[in-house]
Amino acid sequence: MAKTLISELVLRDGHQSVIATRMRTNDMLPICPKLDSIGFWTLEAWGGATFDSCVRFLKEDPWERLRKLRKALPNSRLQMLLRGQNLLGYRHYPDDVVRAFVAKAAGNGIDVFRIFDAMNDLRNVQVSVEAVKKAGKHAEGCISYTTSPVHGIPQFVELACELEAMGCDTLCIKDMAGLLTPYATTELVKALRAAVSLPIHLHSHSTSGLSAMSFLKGVEAGATILDTCNSSFGEGASHSSTESIVAALQGTPYDTGIDLAALQEITAYFYEVRQKYWQFESPYTGVDTRVLVNQVPGGMISNMSNQLKELGALNRINEVLAEIPRVREDLGYPPLVTPTSQIVGTQAVMNVLTGERYKSVTNEVKNYLLGHYGKAPGEINGQVKKLAVGDAETITCRPADLLEDEMNKLKIKCENLAKSEEDVLTYAMFPDIAITFLQERNANTLQPEPLLPKEAATPSSERYAPNEFKITLHGETFHIKLTGSGHHGEAQRPFYVSVDGISEEVIVETLNEIEVSSSKGNGRKKPATTAADSGRPRPSHEGCVATAMPGTIVDVKVKVGDKVDAGDGVLVIEAMKMENEIQAPIGGFVISVHVKKGDSVAPDETLVEIQ
Repeated sequence: MAKTLISELVLRDGHQSVIATRMRTNDMLPICPKLDSIGFWTLEAWGGATFDSCVRFLKEDPWERLRKLRKALPNSRLQMLLRGQNLLGYRHYPDDVVRAFVAKAAGNGIDVFRIFDAMNDLRNVQVSVEAVKKAGKHAEGCISYTTSPVHGIPQFVELACELEAMGCDTLCIKDMAGLLTPYATTELVKALRAAVSLPIHLHSHSTSGLSAMSFLKGVEAGATILDTCNSSFGEGASHSSTESIVAALQGTPYDTGIDLAALQEITAYFYEVRQKYWQFESPYTGVDTRVLVNQVPGGMISNMSNQLKELGALNRINEVLAEIPRVREDLGYPPLVTPTSQIVGTQAVMNVLTGERYKSVTNEVKNYLLGHYGKAPGEINGQVKKLAVGDAETITCRPADLLEDEMNKLKIKCENLAKSEEDVLTYAMFPDIAITFLQERNANTLQPEPLLPKEAATPSSERYAPNEFKITLHGETFHIKLTGSGHHGEAQRPFYVSVDGISEEVIVETLNEIEVSSSKGNGRKKPATTAADSGRPRPSHEGCVATAMPGTIVDVKVKVGDKVDAGDGVLVIEAMKMENEIQAPIGGFVISVHVKKGDSVAPDETLVEIQ
């Protein structure tokens, strides 16, 4: 009988950590029979950022992905990562939504729910644990591991005791950034083993280069389950490779019982699959010991680098990584894991790109400061709080106690689009992108973002072409967005576009070609939209409202003729998955509004004018 159990992460956290969660279901299914035959304790296959990525980028129904994987892996227990009261979105949900989501996830195939709260505020996991137990499934409670002046073994032992009292079946030490050192692991596991009777599951990213050593010391101290990832998507910002850990423990009292040779076919398969996603590869896939200072988790670094690349600011990532610990300290040392990692990380990006700390503060930071995510572990910087939310009072109750039931309201809001309760829950997670997704799915026009051919990666072929633009024909203006295309080299090539929000397919027949010359640039990606091609005027006076970061308008709060005071919110923009309220720079009257909900915007544009 195996003494050490292995959870395989290649279907979820592995590709989330190194290719920005872009692996498609069709690339998972062919190898499922092999994965199913190995004898893993669990296969982590859902949750985390996969739900968001399916809807936002891959144009896949995440519930259908789960059902397909459940069918393809009949002998394996499927595991998901659940953010407690956040579920898989970026806000707290009412208890009725949490219960409905857990019930549907269990009904569609999840066996083991790994449940955590980014703040380690266990009031935010109670309802999820209860819902999992009611569904007859396995509840794994998490300690979000971090280091700071306000975190240590006594605090972690207290959390473990509370999780055991809640009814959790196993206890996970969730080291999302790779901060565990070998001897710290020994000390922590021994303390937990002395305090609780739950089996201990170790999760640690390899970013700092310490995870394999920490695993060895962990099993020696009494941990019995390890998270690993197939080497094709392992190491670096991902996890210790499954093959290496299996080999290290083979023939010892901690043997996994897994056939090392049987893993090789899986490795070869995923090695080839990974090549298809070269355009999403993070440059931070190797050992990066800066994580021991900035604490950026593995699942975040690849997504952040990809987002900065899209903003044309990848060259400033070192400044962002240096700013993250400062923002984290200002916010009372929250562990950096979704959603707090995005909250802190996005604010750090804004501090860097605007050139002034907290010149613009995201709505999520404001909600954090007001206690809507839970109790901060340490003391919050009073000046930052005053700047962001003024004298607004911080709540002290469980945040979800302030939320009214939502399921009935959500069903009404999307009744013309939703075909099932799963669709309603998709809408609950990401309302704006879910509307587009459900419309396109119902119209059978879903098109995933294109996978570029590998030759496009060569420096000599670096070119820029618009993928979103406006055209004016016979006095009428159309907003065009390229969402996909057929293969290069076809005489008649299909292009999939959105015209004023409606998906269309157009056939382009090449009659002649010209060579596009390429000059060496500075390595920065040009923004998708500028004032010149959007038709919006450039800011020219202090009453021009602009954004600090490229993004998408999610709310326009004013109209022409409205009177506003300096500091009033006039727009809400989504950038890097976080919402940011843009405020009026001066008081006066709104004389023009140049945007509407859903528009893409860039920093050099006037969005609203006040006089």
